[in-house]
Amino acid sequence: MPVPIILPRADHKISRKDIDSEALKVLYRLHEHHYVAYLVGGSVRDLLLGRRPKDFDIGTDAHPYQIKKLFRNCWIIGRRFRLAHVKFGPKTIEVATFRRVVPEPASDTPDGEPDTRPVVAASVPEGADQGMIHRDNTFGTPEEDAFRRDFTINGLFYDIATFSVIDYVGGLEDLDKRVVRSIGDPRVRFVEDPVRMIRAIVMASRLGFDLDLLVTEAIAEHRELIAQASPARLLEEYYKILRSGCAEATFRALGRARLLELITPELRHPPEALWDTLARLDSYRQQFPSAPPELTNTMLIGALLIPTGLLEKRAPTSARDPHGDRINFGILPIARRDMERLRHILQMVPRLIDAALPPRVARGIMHRPAFPDTLLWLEIFSDVPEQVEQWKQASQAKAHAPDAGPDNDPLQPDEIPTGPPRRRRRRRRRGRSSPRPENT
Repeated sequence: MPVPIILPRADHKISRKDIDSEALKVLYRLHEHHYVAYLVGGSVRDLLLGRRPKDFDIGTDAHPYQIKKLFRNCWIIGRRFRLAHVKFGPKTIEVATFRRVVPEPASDTPDGEPDTRPVVAASVPEGADQGMIHRDNTFGTPEEDAFRRDFTINGLFYDIATFSVIDYVGGLEDLDKRVVRSIGDPRVRFVEDPVRMIRAIVMASRLGFDLDLLVTEAIAEHRELIAQASPARLLEEYYKILRSGCAEATFRALGRARLLELITPELRHPPEALWDTLARLDSYRQQFPSAPPELTNTMLIGALLIPTGLLEKRAPTSARDPHGDRINFGILPIARRDMERLRHILQMVPRLIDAALPPRVARGIMHRPAFPDTLLWLEIFSDVPEQVEQWKQASQAKAHAPDAGPDNDPLQPDEIPTGPPRRRRRRRRRGRSSPRPENT
């Protein structure tokens, strides 16, 4: 293994005050019990760039059940590789044991003796393509863990014991050059995991970096492999992109790399309306330090389906899943509940911008489950800010009113964005029936 570059505290900008407090608690406790404890991956990269990390992941030489003994709030997850999740309320700090890549079949150690280090491996699916990694679950050293990562700028470590940054893979130099470079030959790494091609483009788009020439050539050579990746993983990558705040730039880059057409052929020639919608989504997301919870999967997938008209016309390549609970968008399995929610949004949008909507109907709309999503859709993607603000005020007044309901709403008609109230029809009074004669 090469000698790592070690930046002491005085030579880098990472400060403990910028690290999540719960992540610091985990790092300190591991260190206090004489385990190696590093902040790893994208969090180190983002802190060095002066950005706020999305997650704070930790690497350690402690094994999963040793970690669990240190934290009562710890759960062990995973089948291919055991991970420790340390929970602090809704927040989760992921702690992973350092691991190395195991070649298939597992190779002998350099001295010719069989490798007897513990392996936690999943079975290889029948028919899996040769070259794709199915066993990468052997515990290893920090150096081995760094070299099994995808890109050099993700292979940096922050040592809580010395407050130094450790670089085994040349990530510091690539941060300075603002380039996304693969650890190892990208032609091999993309065959091992084709989703890395997407992640390279996502990272370059999000950080404003360039792709290394070898990475660009490897994507062009192996792009067809993306269709062999797990559809569920690809869908999750789409959702991450849409939540990132740079969805327009990323999807444009995926289109130029011709990956977009392989995953979702319906977007091979997207209309300009799609780029406008993604730009509006990015503008809304950038108002927040992290993705707000109201950006649900329904809203995100709608940003792709509604502006392209795919929801209404059901493109020929879209098909129903045989299990009946999903509808395919290209090769992506979209949950049927999200598709139905999108249709409800489309149905409600015209009513929310209807100036002649009766007050009673308006009050009832605010009680519908799809109302919050529809209002958010109008806020992000429509040019009706006055009506959105009126609906927000009416909704807030309803929420603070006691015993409010669709038929018992204290809001006055002028508090709801509608036209003049319609005249209420009087109900006809039913006549009383004559009493039946008693039996004699």
